[in-house]
Amino acid sequence: MPAEGMEAVFPGGRLRLKAGSVVANFARRLFRPSICLLCCCASAQISLTNKWVVETDTSDSSPAIGEDGTLYLGSFHQKFWAIGSNGIVRWIFKTGSEIKSSPAIGSDGTIYFGCRDRRLYALDERGEKKWDFLTGGWVDSSPALAQDGTIYFGSWDKRFYALNPDGALKWKFETDGEIDSSPAVGTNGTVYFGSHDKKFYALAPDGRKRWDYFAGGQIISSPALNHEGVIYFTSVDGFLHALNSDGSLRWQLHTGGITPSSPVVGSDGVIYLGVNEFLWAVTPDGKRKWDHFGYYPIGSTPVVVAGDLVYVNLPEHELWAFDKENRTRWFAPLFSWRTIMSPTIGRDGTSYMMSKAYSFVALDTTAPLARSAWPKFRANYRNTGNVNDR
Repeated sequence: MPAEGMEAVFPGGRLRLKAGSVVANFARRLFRPSICLLCCCASAQISLTNKWVVETDTSDSSPAIGEDGTLYLGSFHQKFWAIGSNGIVRWIFKTGSEIKSSPAIGSDGTIYFGCRDRRLYALDERGEKKWDFLTGGWVDSSPALAQDGTIYFGSWDKRFYALNPDGALKWKFETDGEIDSSPAVGTNGTVYFGSHDKKFYALAPDGRKRWDYFAGGQIISSPALNHEGVIYFTSVDGFLHALNSDGSLRWQLHTGGITPSSPVVGSDGVIYLGVNEFLWAVTPDGKRKWDHFGYYPIGSTPVVVAGDLVYVNLPEHELWAFDKENRTRWFAPLFSWRTIMSPTIGRDGTSYMMSKAYSFVALDTTAPLARSAWPKFRANYRNTGNVNDR
């Protein structure tokens, strides 16, 4: 096993292990032949270290980042965390059950998130509760925010909700299935989401149904939009769908995928998503461009950064970076234990991800989000799920 502070040389390049780094700690604790094979894929010398590590607990909640760099995320152990960009825990808010929903941050700094205690919460930047709204089921759906401050989200009670910024009910819409898909807001304010009733819905800002589309399978992923109004989402009968803004089918691609990984869009219009054990790249006209085998089912959503590099969390072990031609640029062994948290990228390019079972880590990457309509889960740094926001 290579020692900390030394370079490990493999056929594909060199891997420098710095003392205290995530890579070094992983190699020290769990150096295996399979890791050596992965290192052989490295195409260049890398020196990737952790800026800091915070002992949290297991989370599928993908963090939102405030204007001051504070990271907000929920966890399975009934806690909602605020962590400064320096790795210092600012505060922890206790809920009544686990949190799978990813938070969204309003223009005034209010933080919104759902919880399995059947509530949507609104907190201020100090971690004080402003209000909560009780539904009839789990709220795994991540909220989306309209330009006027309306908060949209779904619930396992089969209803889709719109709330005013003060927490008052604006309207609700009934479906025939549970909703854990997170909504997306289009350029004209239309809100899009999927349901377990196998339908994909488009609602006007006043709650009227503009159209629905029968997908053929339950929809557990969340939609992505491009600047031309095309909507991408998957269904568990194994299809990636592309719809026009009027609800007509643009194209449909059979992937065979059943995981909750949601699509994202690169600056060149290429769509990336997890398809069972593979990362897929799909051309804007609906053709598979390439795929990369990831060993385990990929439930998390990739993220596209400047230069059209794609980061993806491969369950149990690694955060990988690929270029748009499917060449490996680097990987970081994190031992992330099958979390479906999607990588989060700071405005300075820092990557944030779960490491091991109970740690949240900041890695010293430098590429910010790609300049595309939907480069990550929930679209942007604040996780607003709104194509109009950056």
